[in-house]
Amino acid sequence: SIGLEEEEEEEEEEEEEEEEEEEKKMEEEEEEEEKEEEKEEEEEEGKEGGN
Repeated sequence: SIGLEEEEEEEEEEEEEEEEEEEKKMEEEEEEEEKEEEKEEEEEEGKEGGN
């Protein structure tokens, strides 16, 4: 029974690590999207200012 408990704990730790990595990926992707949006907005403003 001790071996099973240890295995379960290890699995839980691995799952938590995977979830943390997923969250980091999501956050990085959101930051990238925000940067892209800012770039597009700046380009739009540049076009409008040029008229």
